[in-house]
Amino acid sequence: MMKTIYKYSTMFLLAMGCIAISCQEEYITYNDAEYVMFADTLQTYAVQEGDLATFSIPVVSTVTRDYDRTFAVEVIDVQDQAVEKLHYTIESNTVTIPAGQTRADVKVRGLYENLDPASPVYLTLQLIAPEEVQMPLYGNRTKAVLQRVDPFRLEDFTGWCVFSSMFLYQYSMTGSYQRLVKCEVKTEGENPVVICRNMFKDGYDIEMVFHPEEPLNQYVTVPEGQAAADEYSFFGISYGDNEILVRNSSLYTSNFYTYGKYLYVWTELYVETLGDPYGSVGHFYNVMEFVSDAEARRLYNEGMPGYSE
Repeated sequence: MMKTIYKYSTMFLLAMGCIAISCQEEYITYNDAEYVMFADTLQTYAVQEGDLATFSIPVVSTVTRDYDRTFAVEVIDVQDQAVEKLHYTIESNTVTIPAGQTRADVKVRGLYENLDPASPVYLTLQLIAPEEVQMPLYGNRTKAVLQRVDPFRLEDFTGWCVFSSMFLYQYSMTGSYQRLVKCEVKTEGENPVVICRNMFKDGYDIEMVFHPEEPLNQYVTVPEGQAAADEYSFFGISYGDNEILVRNSSLYTSNFYTYGKYLYVWTELYVETLGDPYGSVGHFYNVMEFVSDAEARRLYNEGMPGYSE
């Protein structure tokens, strides 16, 4: 058992039980009743570099009219919220739903350079509309969360990383749940592939595919059928073909964040016999925190397994 626990272990242990649950709102049309409102009472918007820093907050109506409808939009001052001209600017303090349409957009530009990607800020907007067109109980406000999203750089997720795994924590015969793993680019492109050398055990490399297309939902997948280790090294017995296989977890998403050099990876490990399913070992949470070559060498010298020049 190594004497020094890596400094990020605390974050790993705290993060193990955290699962983000996203909620969706259901929109209802009330026949001929006219209601005007923000489409969402709470929404997160990605603020990226250049033209991608501008986003739209939709205002919707339950009916069309044969004339334009203009409403004022005001910012509600709330302590600790985003500051206008520091974190964002608003294109106009009014919004107009054109004749024959049911939607208009409040244009907001996030000031990318002033936002902290690790600390989203929000602003609260209020739609000034006659009381008779305000939907009961729904309200006339929305909270817009501004999330800065830095450009995806594949090099941030290559090189040496500290791999902390709940599978190793549960099954390792040495008692160590952390390893030094080296990740290398296999292919580049829209969905680049990275090879993680000796990920769960020496001699077994695992490929991961990056999916950076959606700024607020960037994730990785682990293709099915890859061998992560032999059974005997972890179980002391072979139940199937003496290979522990790994694939992407079907229960949880494996996310990454461009502002930090780390990955949260959910994997399912399983066993087959003669190519047929034998059983699932379980779904396991893993954290990969990328470090410099010098840091990897230091950790190896202090006893962390997995390093090789």
